[in-house]
Amino acid sequence: MSQQHAAGPFDVTVIPQGQPEVRDGVTTGRMAIDKHYHGELEGQGVGEMLSAMTTTEGSAGYVAIERVSGKLQGRSGSFVVQHTGTMARGAQALSITVVPDSGTGELAGIAGTMRIRIEERKHFYEFDYVLPQA
Repeated sequence: MSQQHAAGPFDVTVIPQGQPEVRDGVTTGRMAIDKHYHGELEGQGVGEMLSAMTTTEGSAGYVAIERVSGKLQGRSGSFVVQHTGTMARGAQALSITVVPDSGTGELAGIAGTMRIRIEERKHFYEFDYVLPQA
């Protein structure tokens, strides 16, 4: 298995699910995620996100589970990624990892990590992954 790389833009819509809760200055909420990937990954991502925002500007955290379905460089199937992100006064840390053994179809056995970049309000992904040979 050799390391592969896929990149491209994506569109994302985040839909609040219920009212956020504010307690002791921390706002927690739950959101539905709807993404459309373009480029070397063509497909849709759907999932749920939990977030926490503090009263300190630039400090927050989120976790999410997202199922990605479509074609990755011509191979059809789906896989699940787990997001874990924090911001400490603007300093970001984000980990997006394929959930082990979550791949289906031609993406069975996939493993890898994804990075997200936002430039001028446009979203881009960089996905480093390995797949068993077909």
